[in-house]
Amino acid sequence: MRFQRYVLNPPMKALTCLGLSPRHVLVETTGRVSGKRRRTVVGAHRAGDTLWVVAEQGRHAGYVRNLAATPAVRVRLRGRWRDASAAILDDDDPVARLETFGDEKHAALVRKFGTSLLTIRIDVQR
Repeated sequence: MRFQRYVLNPPMKALTCLGLSPRHVLVETTGRVSGKRRRTVVGAHRAGDTLWVVAEQGRHAGYVRNLAATPAVRVRLRGRWRDASAAILDDDDPVARLETFGDEKHAALVRKFGTSLLTIRIDVQR
C-alpha cells in the first residue's frame, strides 16, 4: 500500500491531470472528517456519462469512505473538472465489471493487488 501511495500515485496523478493517462481519472472527494478536498487517481471505464471504477481496497479505501459520506464528487475529464455523483454498488460483481473495461492488464493488476474489490458508479453531470 505504501509503495502505491508514495511511489506510484504521485506521477500517475500528474500524468492523469495532464490528460496523458486515458484510462485513469482524478476523482475529487470531500474529506469525511476534515472537509478538505481530496484527489485520487482511479482506473475507470467510461460509458457515456457514467464512469465505472473497481476499488481495489473496497470500503477500506479513503476515497470510498469519503464518497460514502458525501456522494457529490468532481472528476477531471479531458482537462476540465465536472460535477458528478458517486454510488457504491455492493451488489455488483466487481470481477465481472472489470471484464467490461476491455483492458486485461488493468484487470489482472486489480485482481492481483486488490483485497476487497468493490464497484463504484460515478454519474457525470452534463
